[in-house]
Amino acid sequence: MKPSPDAYLPLDTLLQPETELERLLLTLPEFQQGLRWGEPRFGHPEGLVVYHVREVLDNIDRIAQLPGADRQRLRLIALAHDTFKYAEDRGRPRNWDQHHSILARRFMERYTDDPFVLDIIETHDDAYYAWLGARPGCTAPGARSLVSLLHRVGHCLQLYYLFFKCDTQTGDKVQASLKWFEKNVLGIEYVKVREG
Repeated sequence: MKPSPDAYLPLDTLLQPETELERLLLTLPEFQQGLRWGEPRFGHPEGLVVYHVREVLDNIDRIAQLPGADRQRLRLIALAHDTFKYAEDRGRPRNWDQHHSILARRFMERYTDDPFVLDIIETHDDAYYAWLGARPGCTAPGARSLVSLLHRVGHCLQLYYLFFKCDTQTGDKVQASLKWFEKNVLGIEYVKVREG
């Protein structure tokens, strides 16, 4: 399947960066390569990572009464979270040290020392893996426990939840993991992402 014509538009036109750091990231070759990688697949019918990132950014914009600092953090997380899927090790057995989230965190450590941003980038898929692990008889590779996830992101739990919601409510992703998270995690303030 050929990418749509707007796939060749400048990334800043597609993603509308708002800060100097966002603008800088969009000029970096490895970031550009990652944003233009992908093809339609389950969970990501939009194909290219840049389209998914655009959807996540749109969801961030739909959160009512989001403080400016949290919005900036969420935007930075959105830009980086899946951008290194192209470099991920897809061999078997899976090398979890080469998961796209770890690669993204390592890359972003050059540009920010914000633990909220870095920790959420690194663990952004772990709520989904915790949901998989909680299912009866689960033997899914990469399954995590909710307890270990909450221990890891307790310092930024609400922001983690907001990103998980904005990321999960894209494409044709199954919403069961998000509903499970909202039901089972204490200490989060439920947020509705307004319809666009």
